[in-house]
Amino acid sequence: MSHTAGNNVVWITGASSGIGLALTKRYLSEGWRVFASARSQGGLSELLATNENVTFLPFDMTDVNQIDDVRAALSNHTAHLDCVVLNAGTCEYLDITATEPDWKMMDRVMSVNFFGLVNSVDVCLPLLKKSAKPHLVGVSSQAVQAAFPQAEAYGASKAAVRYFLSSLRMDLRQFNIDVTCLLPGFVDTPLTQKNTFSMPFLMSAEDAANRMYSALASRPFEFAFPKRLSAMLWAGRHFPKLWFTLLAPKKSHS
Repeated sequence: MSHTAGNNVVWITGASSGIGLALTKRYLSEGWRVFASARSQGGLSELLATNENVTFLPFDMTDVNQIDDVRAALSNHTAHLDCVVLNAGTCEYLDITATEPDWKMMDRVMSVNFFGLVNSVDVCLPLLKKSAKPHLVGVSSQAVQAAFPQAEAYGASKAAVRYFLSSLRMDLRQFNIDVTCLLPGFVDTPLTQKNTFSMPFLMSAEDAANRMYSALASRPFEFAFPKRLSAMLWAGRHFPKLWFTLLAPKKSHS
């Protein structure tokens, strides 16, 4: 079933750059009314100046004190939300070789990627319940399919997102709310441009957004892409010792 009706309303978080900005543009091109949230306008400013179908609602999703205000702001603009794409995220890598590893990063990454997503569900659920065919979408990561070095914080937060959405899918069935978990691979965004390691099958944010948008039309439980990366990670899961040998840093001889 197509999801391109002209008066559909979507809320997208993390919309100021990367995948969120590309998704905002894609939904607008399909005639949706878009509410875009991030801490600041960032790359949205040009869109906001030229397209009346997009509205910016600032939201620091790590701040529980903003939940009621953002929900009220959304409610002032629309009576319902047909789709919500909870995309905002961050990434930091753990350097276990440091004299004092930065364990506080676990809190920082989890507060955005997991608790930030939970706070966003708190914001949007009442408005989703008012839609005729509501769809809640959360963005996890292919990183949850197999372990990567230094990804303790990021991978754990995205695994938490995946399980949270799987459980929430069951509890929201009674409200007729479909729940989809997206698991993208490596996407060229300001976040991944900081990476110093090889990123197989890297795709543009526009390509990722197009794949997501098309996949969401059928409201799958999960959608992982690209398939070539899924296959590689399948091998990593089923041959964990080989995967460990290939990816784990070699023993230090100091």
